[in-house]
Amino acid sequence: MITAEMPVKFDRKKHKDDTLLTLYKNILKPRMIEEKMLLLLRQGRIAKWFSGIGQEAISVGVATALEKDEFILPMHRNLGVFTTREIPLNRLFSQFQGKPGGFTKGRDRSFHFGTQDYKIVGMISHLGPQMGVADGIALGNKLKNEKKATVVFTGDGGASEGDFHESINTAAVWDLPVIFVVENNGYGLSTPSNEQFRCKQFIDKAIGYGIEGVQVDGNNVLKVYETIKKIAEDIREKPRPVLLECITFRMRGHEEASGTKYVPKELFDSWGRKDPVQNFERFLLEEGVLTEELIENIRTANKKEIDKGLEIAFAETSPSPDTAVELKEVYKDVDIQHHQPAGPNSSKRLIDAISDAMRLAMRRHSNLVLMGQDIAEYGGVFKITEGFVEEFGKERVRNTPLCESAILGAGFGLSINGHKAMIEMQFADFVSEGITQIVNNLAKSHYRWGQHADVVVRMPTGGQVAAGPFHSQSNEAWFFHTPGLKIAYPAFPSDAKGLLLSAFEDPNPVLFFEHKALYRSITEDVPDEYYTLPFGKARLVREGKDVSIVTYGLGVHWALEVLNENPAISADLIDLRTLAPLDKEAIFTSVKKTGKAFVLHEDTLTGGIGGELSALITEHCFEYLDAPVMREGSLDTPVPMNVDLEHNFLPKERFKQKLNNLLNY
Repeated sequence: MITAEMPVKFDRKKHKDDTLLTLYKNILKPRMIEEKMLLLLRQGRIAKWFSGIGQEAISVGVATALEKDEFILPMHRNLGVFTTREIPLNRLFSQFQGKPGGFTKGRDRSFHFGTQDYKIVGMISHLGPQMGVADGIALGNKLKNEKKATVVFTGDGGASEGDFHESINTAAVWDLPVIFVVENNGYGLSTPSNEQFRCKQFIDKAIGYGIEGVQVDGNNVLKVYETIKKIAEDIREKPRPVLLECITFRMRGHEEASGTKYVPKELFDSWGRKDPVQNFERFLLEEGVLTEELIENIRTANKKEIDKGLEIAFAETSPSPDTAVELKEVYKDVDIQHHQPAGPNSSKRLIDAISDAMRLAMRRHSNLVLMGQDIAEYGGVFKITEGFVEEFGKERVRNTPLCESAILGAGFGLSINGHKAMIEMQFADFVSEGITQIVNNLAKSHYRWGQHADVVVRMPTGGQVAAGPFHSQSNEAWFFHTPGLKIAYPAFPSDAKGLLLSAFEDPNPVLFFEHKALYRSITEDVPDEYYTLPFGKARLVREGKDVSIVTYGLGVHWALEVLNENPAISADLIDLRTLAPLDKEAIFTSVKKTGKAFVLHEDTLTGGIGGELSALITEHCFEYLDAPVMREGSLDTPVPMNVDLEHNFLPKERFKQKLNNLLNY
């Protein structure tokens, strides 16, 4: 294994002067920016800095070796990636300071951004999710038969995350052309390697995934460059993942405020002798590629560029808050040309309507890829995709390993690379394994850096099937709270088909909830042809004058049953159909007419969506109300498996009694 005691040994081989000079210019610029940032930090002109001093050779070697149109997914110590890709420095500096000229308009900091123009997808603070995104980008290249490599960075600490395992395993199974670069600098913030993992070196982990592992001196920019170039050329022709371990050391703290007291001084001394910039400069002087005069000229040009960039960035005013703009840019603008139902109808169950919609969407969108556990030949546990492989092939109907996070990340990566993606959660309960990807990547990407996430996540949900606490949860409220997501929850087959087809037209992330108890229990005449339904438009299922019942999913059918059993009850029954966007106007119009409101949902009562709906009605319709807004949901317990216990858990019987109380108020 490479250690700090090993000198940096450069081997020129047949590299031309131009190549060596390019590498030198590329590695010197981020070092000079770093030195300037540390000075500005001490002067109080910037607030925070994550230093990559000592690790520049990895970023620069990678970015120099790749083609300009190949995606790189860096971390917060990879300034050299951004500078080598020649991003204007004023834009980088504006980004660091939260100015409008940055890539996130002040909505995020440092390297937490991406840019299609420079084929960079930045990190988020949750270490690991970027690796699944790299899988999706690489899959997109492979599906388009584009011979491209993708590189994604992680640190030795971040490699302890489950995403590391999930993403490498998926890439291995699917033969994806991804280079997973592990920057092994010996510390995860302050925690040393011997408290992070027991393996001696990361290349040993490659064996377990059945892939190649390569280790290089991460302080040798020439070696990193050569290695990446060789691997990239190889995997473009023969797609497969490779794990590249770069041994290095960071000479500053995790970020400047954290200091370095936890690091033994002798490590700084030994690694200081392996400085990647100084050693490469010395080598090029010995080779006659550099002269002292040329070095000075390059430094002068860099200083001028840095100072000019800072001047532009500091002169920018901070972004002016505009509430309308902030709300608008949470989602990508969409103008779906809705298709009206036409042609013959046929009787369809909910499950048939969903399958029909997916088949039509696959025919309409040639760039749509379906992913999920057992969805290919087996057809999924509910048989919704049965027969899809025969029509669309295994490239577009993909069985996945059991790794929700990596696959959700891959869906985002596919979207970045021009595809549409559908990810099926085998059960909605299992989405907890990938929640970071949904609420932090998919939901926030457009607001942060203008990248839409054209991803539909199908969620078989709900109880009344005696499946117990891990296959019956109603978890739509987990996501209702998260800006940037759209949520559909149809109660009827015709709505399920039209809304799902709209979801595939929409470039924003959509969570599509499908109630398992309704899959085969209800039928409806549904148009056979392609049609869409708008999100944010509730369905008035029943019209009356005495009370407004607001509900969705299985709650609609519970309410219908009660109203059918009690024809004297004159009620507006509102099926929300989508929870985000929410049809507030339909709710308010109805409540203002009837003067009484009941909110019903299957989710547990406390913290459920009913609380928000009740608050909205109270705030906007208070003067029209003749009684308190009432609501009912399931018991505040996990979902029990026993049929009788589950019946007691669900709100159906309590709803009947409470509705009478409201009518008699």
